[in-house]
Parts: sequence; structure tokens; C-alpha cells
Amino acid sequence: MYSTLLFSSAIFAGFLGSLLGLGGGIIIVPILTLALGIDIRFAIAASLISIVATSSGAAASFLKDHLTNLRLAVLLEVGTVCGAIVGFLLASSINSKFLFILFGFFLLFSALMMLRKKEDHRADVDHPWSEKLKLAGQYTEKNGQLIHYKIASVPLGLGLMFVAGILSALLGIGSGIFKVMAMDGVMKIPMKVSSATSNFMIGVTATASAGAYFLRGDIRPEIACPVSVGIIIGSWVGARVMPKMPAATIRKIFVIVLSIVSVQMLMKGFK
Repeated sequence: MYSTLLFSSAIFAGFLGSLLGLGGGIIIVPILTLALGIDIRFAIAASLISIVATSSGAAASFLKDHLTNLRLAVLLEVGTVCGAIVGFLLASSINSKFLFILFGFFLLFSALMMLRKKEDHRADVDHPWSEKLKLAGQYTEKNGQLIHYKIASVPLGLGLMFVAGILSALLGIGSGIFKVMAMDGVMKIPMKVSSATSNFMIGVTATASAGAYFLRGDIRPEIACPVSVGIIIGSWVGARVMPKMPAATIRKIFVIVLSIVSVQMLMKGFK
């Protein structure tokens, strides 16, 4: 019964994580801690393992639809992996109560930022780094329209990815939220491309963090295994659905999910 509950919850988490570019950790950590009473450090470790599975399940589909910007993903991963190493070093000295509160406030801030933005605001001018590294790209909408996009503020985006890596190791969320926000809001990349590129990146970030947690003995196979399998299934379904959905709908789901989870995590942290 316990494994079945973990498995079912993971399918749901994987679906939403893949759809929104979050990696599933944003959903599964609150489920494990709030609903099942699992220690947040074990939940974070299991979440990081599942995030690798989510990224693997969704990335192939997004690549097939030509939504993922591979050149950009490789560049930004330099920042996130370095941040993940720093985050793990900080995690061992932080109280669990603080992790709940940090998680909750981070989600609430993310929801407010996404709520303010009603539509994609694409960059008018390509940043010099983007021009030199040929980071700009294109994708095709479901109606056949070819969308060309440029990339702004590449150095700032790289710095934000370093912060995203730290949050990944601290909270076990794959830092997909922060990556989507940075690419969508700061670098002015279309929402669909931001979500798809985030899905590709979070697996690399989570692998760096999960390896450190494994060495510390925080990974529990009885938790991580059913969660990972369920998230693979859910992420595959989400990846099939996302290209067919309007960007505005994805944004609304994003805000609703973050708002609900943030309140629950804050309540847990302040108790």
C-alpha cells in the first residue's frame, strides 16, 4: 500500500513536472514530507534521484519536437553544476525547519512573478554572447507557424543558474522553477522553449547533487525506487501533452501549483 501510494503520487508529480519544466521535485517533496511524514532530507535525496528520471523521460520528446535549445543548455549547465556543489556543502549545516520555510517562500515568490507576466516577451536584440555562441534558435507551433527567437542577458542568466544549482542541492527540486523564470523573464526566451530546455538541464544538475547525497547516505532505495519509476511514466505523458498546450495555459497551471504547495510548506515550517 505504501509503495503504491508513492508510485501513484510520483506519476502525478512527473506529469506536472514535465509539463511545467519543474522536474517533479516541486511536487514530490511536499507529498513525501507533508502527506507521508518522511524526513525532508530523505525526501530531498529521493527527489533528486527522481529528477534525473524525469529529465531523461521528457528530454527525448522535447528534442524530437525541436523545442530544446541544446547550445544554451550546455552553457547554462556550467553555472548550475557549480552551484549544486556549493549547495550541498551548505545543506549539511542547515536546519530542516529552515528548509521548509525556504522552500515555501521560494515557491510563493515564483508564483507571484509568473502571475505578473501574461504573455511571452521575446528579446528584440541578440546578446553579443548569444551571437558569438549561436544560441538563438527557432521552433514550430502546432499551427505550423515557425517562431524565431533571440536571447538577451546571457551573463545574468548564467549567474542565476548558479543560484539555481544551489537551490537544487538544498531543496531537491531540480531548480526547474528558477531556470524557467530566468530563461523566460530575464533572457526573454519563449515559455515553451524555456520549459523544454529546463527539462533537459535539470537532469545534469540533479545528478551532481544526488551523487553527493548518496555519499552521505541520505538516499533510501525503498523511497527512491517507486518514486523514480512513477515519475518516468508521468513525465513521458507530460512531455506528450505540453507541445499541444497554449503558453498561457501552461503559465496558469504553473501559478496554481506553486501557490498551493508554497502555503503548505510554509505552514509546516512555521509549526
